[in-house]
Amino acid sequence: MALNPKAYLAADLLAKTILKKPTRDGYGDGVVEAGKKNPNVVVCCADLTESTRSLAFKKAFPERFVQFGVSEQSLAAVAAGMAMAGKVPFISSYAMFSPGRNWEMIRTNIALNNVNVKIMGAHAGVSVGPDGATHQAVEDMAITRVIPRMTVIAPCDMHETRKATIAAATLAGPVYVRFAREKTPVFTTNKTPFKIGRAETFRFGKHATIVACGPLVHTALLAAEVLAKKGIDCEVIDNHTVKPMDARTILASARKTRRVVTVEEHQVHGGMGSRVAEILAASLPVPMEFVGMQDRFGESGNPEELIEHFGMGVSAVIAAVRKVMKRK
Repeated sequence: MALNPKAYLAADLLAKTILKKPTRDGYGDGVVEAGKKNPNVVVCCADLTESTRSLAFKKAFPERFVQFGVSEQSLAAVAAGMAMAGKVPFISSYAMFSPGRNWEMIRTNIALNNVNVKIMGAHAGVSVGPDGATHQAVEDMAITRVIPRMTVIAPCDMHETRKATIAAATLAGPVYVRFAREKTPVFTTNKTPFKIGRAETFRFGKHATIVACGPLVHTALLAAEVLAKKGIDCEVIDNHTVKPMDARTILASARKTRRVVTVEEHQVHGGMGSRVAEILAASLPVPMEFVGMQDRFGESGNPEELIEHFGMGVSAVIAAVRKVMKRK
């Protein structure tokens, strides 16, 4: 089996010299593009304009940018009012603070009223690095996906983050998009398909399915390549939309392989993998393994070292596939 040619992935996908850029750059580019298409798009930030890449929008449309300072609760509450007045607010901060600190305002002011606010959570996952556990959001998908009416997206690279941002601007209702701080491989292209609510199969296989989201999709592909040389063909699914999840694609792959491994830079409890398990439990129970944060807080350190330390690197994905292959 091999990469899906219809996915239009970067030619140097597995090369050591692959281009790396932060997924947050995709948000900066995407929100400017969304602003050009729709004059009602506005950006509100909580004192992290450069870090979240909201600065690009501020430079392009200064009259449509609002700086709230360190006031994430107000950020969400005022954005809800803006949306009720016909605007399309993008609110940006670190994911640990939005949706972390202002979760109740997002739930009550935004989701309960079903208003058109886009929550952009930067610096998600342990790859934030030296900022440590206080700034490493590894619970954000769990706390957002449980909110009714909320769409939750975890893009895999800079290009997909840009597409997710543009798509979020046209989708009615609340949306949460998480993205990372650290530079990660850019392995999709402008032609790579993206649609909210539709997972993309990046690699075909018959022995096991790896369902991944965020930058760890690339890790899953690397692991699948290593396993293929050992005679184990893995299907790799870019499951960028955590809610609403593409049950059809996941079930179709699981019917073929009968084994599933989920991979995410997030707590395994309540995250993307938990939702995959819910889907399979309801329709097609199969052996599963979960790669992610195993009920632990993060630590300070080098981003790549932290990914390995917490068992989310290539070797961990390979081990999970080998383990699930032994189960019946």
